[in-house]
Amino acid sequence: MAADNASSVAEFVLAGLTDEPELQMPLFLLFLGFYVVTVVGNLGLITLIGLNSHLHIPMYFFLLNLSFIDFSYSTTLTPKMLVGFVSKRNIISYAGCMTQFFFFCFFVFSESYILPAMAYDRYVAICKPLLYTVTMSPQVCLLLLLGVYGMGVFGAVAHMGNIRFITFCADNLVNHYMCDIIPLLELSCNSSYINLLVVFIVVTIGIGVPIVTIFISYGFILSSILHISSTEGRSKAFSTCSSHIIVVSLFFGSGAFMYLKPPSILPLDQGKVSSIFYTAVVPMFNPLIYSLRNKDVKIALKRTLGRKIFS
Repeated sequence: MAADNASSVAEFVLAGLTDEPELQMPLFLLFLGFYVVTVVGNLGLITLIGLNSHLHIPMYFFLLNLSFIDFSYSTTLTPKMLVGFVSKRNIISYAGCMTQFFFFCFFVFSESYILPAMAYDRYVAICKPLLYTVTMSPQVCLLLLLGVYGMGVFGAVAHMGNIRFITFCADNLVNHYMCDIIPLLELSCNSSYINLLVVFIVVTIGIGVPIVTIFISYGFILSSILHISSTEGRSKAFSTCSSHIIVVSLFFGSGAFMYLKPPSILPLDQGKVSSIFYTAVVPMFNPLIYSLRNKDVKIALKRTLGRKIFS
């Protein structure tokens, strides 16, 4: 495949976030800090959920997978981005570029669909509490997770299929810090409005369907919360959803800003900045949001740390 598509291009040069020399080291340290927090936070949350049996319920099953996805796609992108800050020319091979792009698409689509799965879990917990254990059985959770990763495969294959039919010419400077669909289409000799239309359709499926599902779930949740008579009960129900709403807003807001606007409205340089939110900021904040705002996670952390200290 590489030989057919690459034409005269065997490798790409990633332009990075900025070409200002004085900003390279501060940005390197900033994103290194982001990445360390992302790795420690997400792997820490995965370990915490694994070690504490009282967290072995559907809500934390999905949260564990969200942490795995965040860790994975941050690791797919950030190390190469960090190299770009400290090297004169950040070169990536054609095969490396396509591999990075495939896994980026897979994990981003997976995250897009695990968020509505988590919203559905909250809907069942709040709107149908007596049927929760039956409705969210291990088999149902596993089927939902298969659907999540199945949509990840769909997103990756659809975007890769779109790239399969374009030819790259002599220019190999990718105006981004990663291999992404829009800057790659800008480099091609034969991309057309059909390629952009495919991008728009695939991204709409990746963003639009999950957002509609989440809105419907939270519509029912809000209706149920308003029917709770006690203020304490309403407050508890709201608190279980607030972390998820913050994560959804950050992830889908920045993703839609990048991909669902015509390039004439959103120049690629500004798109690079907005993409930082869902590639670097959201994976870092997710474990912090869920751990700092979640009483069960705080209790599990205290117990785990207590065990380690006493042992």
